[in-house]
Amino acid sequence: MTSPSGSYALVHRDSRPLGTLVRLASGATFGGDILAICAGPCSVESRDQIEATAKAVASAGANVLRGGAFKPRTSPYTFQGLGAEGLRLLRDAADRNGLGVVTEVLDPRDVELVAAHADMLQIGARSMQNFSLLREVGEAGKPVLLKRGLSATVDEWLMAAEYLLLAGNDQVVLCERGVRSFDAATRNMLDLAVVPLLHQLTHLPVVVDPSHGTGIARLVEPMAFAAVAAGADGLLVEVHPNPAAAVSDGQQSLGFEEFALLMRHLPVVARAVGRNLPAASLVA
Repeated sequence: MTSPSGSYALVHRDSRPLGTLVRLASGATFGGDILAICAGPCSVESRDQIEATAKAVASAGANVLRGGAFKPRTSPYTFQGLGAEGLRLLRDAADRNGLGVVTEVLDPRDVELVAAHADMLQIGARSMQNFSLLREVGEAGKPVLLKRGLSATVDEWLMAAEYLLLAGNDQVVLCERGVRSFDAATRNMLDLAVVPLLHQLTHLPVVVDPSHGTGIARLVEPMAFAAVAAGADGLLVEVHPNPAAAVSDGQQSLGFEEFALLMRHLPVVARAVGRNLPAASLVA
């Protein structure tokens, strides 16, 4: 069976009409009745920071810890992440709080290292068409979070996913994180219409990142609600102990209390569309 474009037969819905369930070693799932809630800082900055964040997001009901150990930054003079030490801090903090780990890999040479610490390998927006990286990650045997490129069309995004499946990995989750727009009022234009569209086109689960999608912390909660209402299989939310002091993306990060409030309100929206949250968050 081939796709309409003939370019992504493996990821097309026709190849697996019932959809794909992606499961992490931690037990978190993407694509089932339970939403995946991935939360944590843009960058791992210190042991205290990631430990405090892991404890806070787990207590609020998240089931996956997100955070960058290797950071792609537009300026070469800004913080690039803690590298291997950041990976160890992420893993330790997640294990102590019963969370999975999703973190970005930038270089094909680092795939083995990142895979040794993470439950899920993230391919970021800037790397969506790094075809060498896609092949290497596809062969690593770990679930993959594939973010949409900054200006990528849906076809281009799905063809990037096709590289991963062609390499033998069908445990792929697509992440809408906004695309570049003519309007600078928000960091990106969060394309929520793509969520139900992707569910028609592909069997792969779809999550939404309202933090990068808006770039404004106060917009994260309403766009998270809208994403779940549109059919997203999960969320990727930036959370930091002190967003004003974050070394990167503080303006779009939620504090602990803001994230807890989001998680208290979210079950109402989830239940309205037949979904549930990880058990710890069902406190509304």
